[in-house]
Amino acid sequence: MRYFVRNFAHLKNDLSIDVIARSASDEAISRLPNIERASVICESRDCRAAPLLAMTSIGLLSRRRTKAPLMFTCIVALFILLLSFSSIQATPLPQGFGLAARYPGDRGIAGDPAVLLAESFETGGLEELGKRWSDISNEGGKVLAFSADTPNASAGKRSLQMTAALGQNTGGHLYARLKRGVDRAFARFYVKFPSDAGYIHHFVHIGGYNPPTGYPQGGAGIRPAGNERMTAGIEPTGSYGQHPAPGIWNFYAYWQDMKISADGKHWGNGLHPVRPAIVPRNRWQCVEIMMKANSAPDRSDGELALWLDGKLAAHFAPGARRGPWTGMGFHLLKEGGEPFEGFRWRSANDLKINFFWLLHYVTENAVRQNRVADPNPTNRVWFDDIVVGTRYIGPIKPVK
Repeated sequence: MRYFVRNFAHLKNDLSIDVIARSASDEAISRLPNIERASVICESRDCRAAPLLAMTSIGLLSRRRTKAPLMFTCIVALFILLLSFSSIQATPLPQGFGLAARYPGDRGIAGDPAVLLAESFETGGLEELGKRWSDISNEGGKVLAFSADTPNASAGKRSLQMTAALGQNTGGHLYARLKRGVDRAFARFYVKFPSDAGYIHHFVHIGGYNPPTGYPQGGAGIRPAGNERMTAGIEPTGSYGQHPAPGIWNFYAYWQDMKISADGKHWGNGLHPVRPAIVPRNRWQCVEIMMKANSAPDRSDGELALWLDGKLAAHFAPGARRGPWTGMGFHLLKEGGEPFEGFRWRSANDLKINFFWLLHYVTENAVRQNRVADPNPTNRVWFDDIVVGTRYIGPIKPVK
């Protein structure tokens, strides 16, 4: 956040203001010598400098011998206050090509300092693939398989197919403990559902465990304490049969401030975009999610975001308009409703975002919830070109 007070030449050069800006980093900004050139700059997530500067301006300028009338002084102070309050709104997020634009076809992207994980499924067999990930689930060797079906922009020739068979298995996964824990992470992957896609139970997740583990932990129906777990899954949901399989995209999140469910447990809260984002069949889609942890244990400034094919589809941030919030979650609104409080993902800063979980989990429960009388016993999905990093990644830049 930046606050600027400039170009007040008529306030004379002998005017000075002493301001201490208490921010999340406790950085002080003091003794501004010339208000005509003065800038109060706050780079942290939470800065009180501007409101304090505004109040100080009113007090000091009213007592100084200047040519500026008090009314003008008040207008200046009000302008600073408006800048302060407007800065509470979330910073606009990028769209289109991101980090991937530097690496056409994603070639070499794994070596970028911002990248925490990259997987294109181009080298080795399933055994070698398992060694690149922290944990692999491939029941009976029948769930995971390589496929020649790849996204158009991909420079590779293979993707990963996951097949769940009702009555035989519940699908499979690849789980990665990231090379380091971070406070904000972006995860981009390409996914394709077949024309006969069915409903699923759970899908791709990102989050953090404290301490970090090399395998996915449990916790279904249990509200996190705040210092040990935070998770967000991007998942297709049929909303109890309202949408054709596989459904619409929504987040399924667990955190310390989630709402309690009707049965007294804490099942993941479903978080929905303003407009239903239909999951396409029989074509590749670029999906990217962003999870941002709260900056301090007592602050609710955490965020979630979703991009589909490089276009921002949802941004759950402080101040975003939302509908009623229950144990089922809530929907973002274009207008009306009330402002979202933001995510207080954690109560301890040592809980970091430190895992990515490529999951295809299918059960009979998903079939029952969506009122399917005669489900297809085979539920397939394809994944490709996964990148997790600390910067927005965006779709693959085609190779010219």
